[in-house]
Amino acid sequence: MELFNYDFFQKAFLAAVFASISCGVIGSYIVSRRIVFISGGITHASFGGIGLAFLVGFNPLLGAVLFAVLAALGIQFFTKVAEIREDSSIAIWWSLGMALGIIFVFLTPGYTPNLMSYLFGNILTVTVSELWWMFILNVIIILFFSLLFSKILFVAFDEEFARAAGLPVALFNYLTITLIALTVVLNIRVVGIILILSLLTIPQATANLFTNNFKKLLILSSVFAFTGTISGLFISYFLNIPSGAAIIFTLVIIFGLLRLFKFLRK
Repeated sequence: MELFNYDFFQKAFLAAVFASISCGVIGSYIVSRRIVFISGGITHASFGGIGLAFLVGFNPLLGAVLFAVLAALGIQFFTKVAEIREDSSIAIWWSLGMALGIIFVFLTPGYTPNLMSYLFGNILTVTVSELWWMFILNVIIILFFSLLFSKILFVAFDEEFARAAGLPVALFNYLTITLIALTVVLNIRVVGIILILSLLTIPQATANLFTNNFKKLLILSSVFAFTGTISGLFISYFLNIPSGAAIIFTLVIIFGLLRLFKFLRK
């Protein structure tokens, strides 16, 4: 408990709470819709924005948000309007973002920027402003899913029925893909670009061991995400190892133990 006397640990704890809620809810949505690799494409595309921010000289998180949202809308547009195969669309934006990021970082004058905290995460370095953005994102996500839950289910699991019922399917798709992009980017500091996909899928896989109900899945995923994140945070602090890797490793161990428990109970 002495750790909570430190300002950096208090901020890391709040980041763990906010990340667990946003990744728990949005992760459940993308896993249920089987669009996991769309979030992977958005994540890696955001690297272009980080590189641009270093080159031009503004907040890397803002650059990542810009590129992530553009990639998310671009993937949706390419797939639905330009009729390009979804996997090809993801690959195009994924590759473009990474390529631009590398070019921009290379062109940045002076010393090469240290990208480790963006690639692999460092929850202990989360700033107050980043916490506020994570909090605002959580409020938006909770309101969006609370107020429009039934409509989101219609669109997510049966677009044709939703369209026939008069729902604005395209608008819902653009809104949800934007929320996915924001969730990915604003949680990069927790586990990094390389590992964020795990935080969006492993807690959901663990929750799926106990329920197939979508509403319960949202809650359980957030609980497992928080358990793994805060446990990984303690482990990383005491063992002096990278926090992002420790968090993902802990989530995998939790999944493995609970899967074994379910198997032995059969």
